[in-house]
Amino acid sequence: MCAAASKMDELVEQDLAVGNGPQAVGEAGSQAELFHWPIVTEEDEQAVLEVLRDGGRPSGTDISMQLEAEMAAWHGVKHGLTYPNGTLALQTAFWAAGVRRGDEIIVPSVTYWASAMPAFALGATVVYADIDAATLCIDPNDIERHISRRTKAIVPVHYCGHPCDMDAILPIARKHGLKVVEDVSHAQGTLYKGRIVGSFGDAAAFSMMSAKSFAAGEGGMLVTDDDGIQQHAIAYAHYARHATLEHPDLAPLGGIPFGGIKGRLNQMCSAVARVQFRHYPDRIKEIQAAINRFWDLLADTPGLRAHRPAADSGSTMGGWYSAAGHFLPEELGGLSAEKFCEAVRAEGSDTRAGCNFPLHLHPVMNDVDIYGDGKPTRIANSDRDLRQPEGSLPAAEATRGRVISIPYLKHDRPEAVEQHAAAFRKVALQANKLV
Repeated sequence: MCAAASKMDELVEQDLAVGNGPQAVGEAGSQAELFHWPIVTEEDEQAVLEVLRDGGRPSGTDISMQLEAEMAAWHGVKHGLTYPNGTLALQTAFWAAGVRRGDEIIVPSVTYWASAMPAFALGATVVYADIDAATLCIDPNDIERHISRRTKAIVPVHYCGHPCDMDAILPIARKHGLKVVEDVSHAQGTLYKGRIVGSFGDAAAFSMMSAKSFAAGEGGMLVTDDDGIQQHAIAYAHYARHATLEHPDLAPLGGIPFGGIKGRLNQMCSAVARVQFRHYPDRIKEIQAAINRFWDLLADTPGLRAHRPAADSGSTMGGWYSAAGHFLPEELGGLSAEKFCEAVRAEGSDTRAGCNFPLHLHPVMNDVDIYGDGKPTRIANSDRDLRQPEGSLPAAEATRGRVISIPYLKHDRPEAVEQHAAAFRKVALQANKLV
């Protein structure tokens, strides 16, 4: 038996902390540095100061355009455009992909609201698809039943860093003449069968806010290989770049952003992003090593399953943002996810039950008249009531009791990782004391 397994077994065999036993997580696993993010060094600080001290440069575009070129090259596409946040990058991507009043987009129900809500601002609406219970991403088998004559785009969200099944999604889009806009906000640097996500669809967008695995303080990015989408994206929110418009329908109309929106990113954030990008590949390798180690230690633990692609698939979890795991209460005598997580927290490791609330059940999606149309905005510009009641998307609705968060480890320190894994295994193996 290896030393790591022996030490972990010692921790696991102790009484539960909720029963006044010792905590599994000791000094090694309690260091704040394990979880501190983003990693900011003097290099980041100097990059910000250079911009800040240079007069009007924070509102310029030169650094942002360098970042855009780097992001485009990273994704193997021709174009990148920066934005103040990922939400505006997604809204622009939808508009540039042709989403207009009365149109529909298909989005997985389990995601952050920004994957869907920008459609409302365009006079369009959202139809939610169920998720695949294993990947937690949009279920390709549930897409086609939601396609109507109004559907314009499918929005695959690479959720919690897990890549979507793009081999299944893209043929559906081509069959029905739909655009694909990837939401990569959880998955910057994730690979799907060896290819970086964000390079598959007609366009992709992602956030660079401070908690993301690729963090620039705040910001968003749109990448595309489509010249038309790039030109329309400039027209929509980048008025200062209208002189670069060549599209015959757009070039004569330059000077005012079509969306009435200023999409320019503060260049202090662009400067940080460029520094972060230089170190990002090495940092996400460290994160992947740590969380893969965590799941490897829990490989045969009842009630727990890793949320990650198969090791031989060529797919990865990128920076593993919002790291999650599968919880199987039926293997733990019916122990609830909430009680399991409470016991793990007592052991000194942070975890919560559930993930994003299923959007198809949220009252803002179903009941709120945002723009004064006299009816809920979700159906204001539709020719039918497309709201989806409880029970309509079962996998999405089951996540509260079958998904848990795991420690978002940023460094692969074996002793620390073992302690956190021990906290989860200890509770799982003694679940009968909690039921």
